[in-house]
Amino acid sequence: MADSGPAPARLCIFRLSAIGDATHVLPIIRTVQRYWPRTAITWVVGRTEAALVGDLSGVAFRVLDKREGIWHCRQRLRVAEAGQCHDVILQMQASLRASLIATGLLGRRRIGFDRLRAINGQWLFTNERIAASHGEHVLDGFFGFLEQAGLSRRELAWDIPLPPAAVQWAADHLPSDAPLLAISPCSSQRARNFRDWPVRRFAAAADHASARGFRVLLTGGPWARERDHAEAISAAARWPPVDLVGKTSLKQLAAVLARCAGLISPDSGPVHIASGLGIPVIGLYATSNPERTGPYRYREFIVDRYPDAVRRFLGREPGQLRWGTRVRHPDAMELITVADVCERIDRLGRH
Repeated sequence: MADSGPAPARLCIFRLSAIGDATHVLPIIRTVQRYWPRTAITWVVGRTEAALVGDLSGVAFRVLDKREGIWHCRQRLRVAEAGQCHDVILQMQASLRASLIATGLLGRRRIGFDRLRAINGQWLFTNERIAASHGEHVLDGFFGFLEQAGLSRRELAWDIPLPPAAVQWAADHLPSDAPLLAISPCSSQRARNFRDWPVRRFAAAADHASARGFRVLLTGGPWARERDHAEAISAAARWPPVDLVGKTSLKQLAAVLARCAGLISPDSGPVHIASGLGIPVIGLYATSNPERTGPYRYREFIVDRYPDAVRRFLGREPGQLRWGTRVRHPDAMELITVADVCERIDRLGRH
């Protein structure tokens, strides 16, 4: 497909959250920087996500804290923009809150999702839509925004910046006597998420990895739920992992993952950080479809029990569901066996 029309002078990307989706924006920015090098890029991003991506070169950031409320964020955006008008705004977030905040931006072309994906009334806040599509990864959907804007080429590069201080922190805190395998056991804390795998199965997988010569690390945030998981896994494992839960910033976490041979995790932000860094991910998927939200690279390591979960808990075939439907059942992740994960660990050891 050929590019259409001239490059815009000013382009704004509106994607506040979450961490995984923020990593999906990186190839969009790298594509613009390569093929529209004179285009000025602005990214409206959330405060947490900015801790990971906010030091990209060549990008003007507008960092918002959603906890401050819709109208406060909208006003902060208006003040920061000082009346500047963008040629193109890519509204890559379809929540009503995001759409209301985005009214603080001025733009000639406001591109949103196609009618099916423009949920929560997003279509009311845009004047163009991306092409309708079914069965694509979130990142491929984001590239649809660039195609609508006139740029059809793709640069599949992430290049997450790793500050020297974060790289040094990882070097100082990680063992160097064996290949490293990280486990990030917890997904996000949303209600009825049900993405976590049972603790004892994580411990069994960690022991298998240790027996195969890996040094196992536990990573995660500082919240009580993640600490509880880490302590339970360590207590159940024969060879206690190196516990880094709650001890890293996002940049330090990225630097840790960059030194690993692989990561084991359910659908979560670290999955996409690792994938962006080129680290193989043993993704654990049963409640969500990895074809939509899985790691974009190294998909051969994914454990995919989503079709089984759809049949067992929803009584249907995956192809009969709306794309992106989640299986919100507390037993779904138990369909992933220890043997499934150990087989991927063995494959990783041969990679």
